[in-house]
Amino acid sequence: MRGVGRVVRAGVRRRRVQTVVILLAAFIAVTASVLGGSLLVASDGPFDHAFADRHGAHLTVEFDPARADASQVGATGRAAGVTAAAGPFRTATLDPQGGPELGLPAGVSLPPLRVVGRTDPGGPVDRLTLLRGSWPSTPGEVVLSVDWPSPITDLGTTLHFPGLPGDPTLTVVGFGRSVGRSGDAWVTPSGITALTNPGTPGGYQMLYRFAAADTETRIAADRAAVTAAAPPGAVRGAQSWLTTKRGSDRNTALFVPLLVAFGLLGVLMSVLIVGVVVAGSVGTATRRIGILKAVGFTPALVVRSYLGQALVPASGGTALGIVAGNALAVPVLSATAQVYGTTSVVVAPWIDLAVAAGALGLVTLTAWAAALRAGRLRTVDALAVGRTARRTHGRHVTRLTARLPLPRPVALGLALPFARPARAAGLMAAILFGTAATTFAVGIAATTNWVQQAKNHDTSDVAVRLLPPPTAAASPTASANASPSADASRTAGDPAALAAAVDRALAARAETGTSYSVGQGELTVAGVAGTTTVFTFKGDASAAGYRMVSGRWFRGPGEAVAPSTFLTAAGAKVGDTVRLEDHGRTVPVRIVGEVFDPHTQTNEVLTDAAALPDLPPRSYHISVRHGSDAARYLDGLRTELTPLGITVESGRAGGSSDVIAALDALTGLLTLMLVAVAGLGVLTTVTLDVHERVREIGTAKALGMTPRQTTAMVLASVAPGGLVGGAVGLLAGVALHTVTAPAMAHGAGLTFPAAALHVYPPAELVLLGAGGLLIAVLGALLPATRTARARTVTALRAE
Repeated sequence: MRGVGRVVRAGVRRRRVQTVVILLAAFIAVTASVLGGSLLVASDGPFDHAFADRHGAHLTVEFDPARADASQVGATGRAAGVTAAAGPFRTATLDPQGGPELGLPAGVSLPPLRVVGRTDPGGPVDRLTLLRGSWPSTPGEVVLSVDWPSPITDLGTTLHFPGLPGDPTLTVVGFGRSVGRSGDAWVTPSGITALTNPGTPGGYQMLYRFAAADTETRIAADRAAVTAAAPPGAVRGAQSWLTTKRGSDRNTALFVPLLVAFGLLGVLMSVLIVGVVVAGSVGTATRRIGILKAVGFTPALVVRSYLGQALVPASGGTALGIVAGNALAVPVLSATAQVYGTTSVVVAPWIDLAVAAGALGLVTLTAWAAALRAGRLRTVDALAVGRTARRTHGRHVTRLTARLPLPRPVALGLALPFARPARAAGLMAAILFGTAATTFAVGIAATTNWVQQAKNHDTSDVAVRLLPPPTAAASPTASANASPSADASRTAGDPAALAAAVDRALAARAETGTSYSVGQGELTVAGVAGTTTVFTFKGDASAAGYRMVSGRWFRGPGEAVAPSTFLTAAGAKVGDTVRLEDHGRTVPVRIVGEVFDPHTQTNEVLTDAAALPDLPPRSYHISVRHGSDAARYLDGLRTELTPLGITVESGRAGGSSDVIAALDALTGLLTLMLVAVAGLGVLTTVTLDVHERVREIGTAKALGMTPRQTTAMVLASVAPGGLVGGAVGLLAGVALHTVTAPAMAHGAGLTFPAAALHVYPPAELVLLGAGGLLIAVLGALLPATRTARARTVTALRAE
């Protein structure tokens, strides 16, 4: 064993390039695998554990009290497949206003609040987590969900409901969370009565758990069973737990397909590099193997010696990869832990152990298979052959290339790979992986760039914001110091007056081209958890620049478009009708198109302003006429509208989201590392090849081959592998992008249209395919230069 250790240490020190290549290959494969595995677990683990622990509802169903009473709704808990049910709970959707302690102007409403009447936070389904405070004990108390978007953070805050009979108020006594987001707030069952208008009786909510609810198909069957058990038309909407789960880990799931792809490339390249290096080491050390056997090494000890020379750098790369993977995963895991209130911000130990064991196991298997040849060599044959290879392949190819109208050194170089076809195949595979990684990275970058452009869809010249920043509106100092004009006094706080002022300013300017206004409100949709942000458009909304996935843009007040996140949450598709609930009235709209809106972190619907006339414009977007000075137009509007508290700014959107920036950075880093390993793999293969052919090259130099011709011969030897590997790698990279990009979109709850996937221009494909030849030449340049500079006499004396 001591002798094996000395041989391993000597081999690692002597073959430094090969050692570094194996270390880097293992490092990349392990880093990507640890990061991908940890994010995959993070995207499932916290939600699944919390859902199981709190007996989350597989299906949350909203019933219309005009079509079913409480007993009929409760009877649906005995529908086929139901294992547990809770309810019926009375519900109401309200428009609360905050008190002065929130620092909001008088009359400013908070987002719509879906209130549920429950006796306690427990029960057989959807056990609520009370994070702070206590459960309501009187009708005037409320527990708010921490997922409800509002500025309320303190216990004792008062909510006002001026639109209800008696102007009731609720005092916040606690904050909680429903793992399935079944409500925004909870009150006592008696408290819900005071929060309901006689003409708008609210609704009934039922929570169900089913025997089989792990797929969309089974959830659809479960919903059908509940609908069949209720009176016709009683079901207003349903929320699946799978939709809530996808929404909770959208950003995390976006990274997983990308990291799986890079992890797969890294693992395959690691196996390839180890096999090529060990096989090459055995091929160039035949005489050394014979000496080891002559001094007493058994075949098993020889195999273990070469196995150890691969495992030492692979172990180092694995250790570094685990450290790097953990470091990169911690920020994402920290954000996930914060969402679910857990404290785990480290990668699960079993992931590190599994990845390390898998990586070292593959290295061991690959190195063992390549080192078997060393153990099988007969001692006398190894001592007799020495380091000079016996040319048994490629003679016919050499004769063929000699007839080509090429310089003799180039013709010799083109024939060299056919003398060692297995080694040439390894070199070509390394180039293939490098080209595939580059092509894949370019495609992912182009897709994310398309997504960013779709996010920055507004291309107007000027944007006018009617609402001032909340801090300015809430600042008593600002109010005391301001000295508005008479017009400003009349329009302050009046959205309709502000909109009229903007309309007059735009109509008075001849440079005004096309324009449209956008209103915004927080509404609710039956069966959709939380609130839905509704954007209303007036004017030439085609200039908004939204990209369509399917269908078309709306053309009237009865139509709307929505992103895939909303369609999934609502269980709707293009052509279906959804009901928007606005201040006690229901507005039905038909979904006529699916819009691509990647920035959304909530449910959104886009429709015509005539559908919801109560929502005043919050912004205007103007394009000036062709040939007009946009900067002067902007300054003129700013001078006129700023005294009214209106913000006027350039409308050109820009910048990049943090998620896309992180994706691009991670893609670039992993690609650079994979290409570097591919180049080092070429360098290793060429180094082994010229080391094996040292006497042949010395003979050629003695016959008159110049250093420049020697360099040309070595570089020509990698050209066939570079061209073939580049072409195949190009196809592999495009195929990998075609599979991975839609998977990333699916993980984020989005759907990519064809324009986001077909991102390779023909000229770019040619350049990417030629990248294989570039990797081959750059990888072979150093050994080619060293070979050209070697002294002829030294080469001839080599055995």
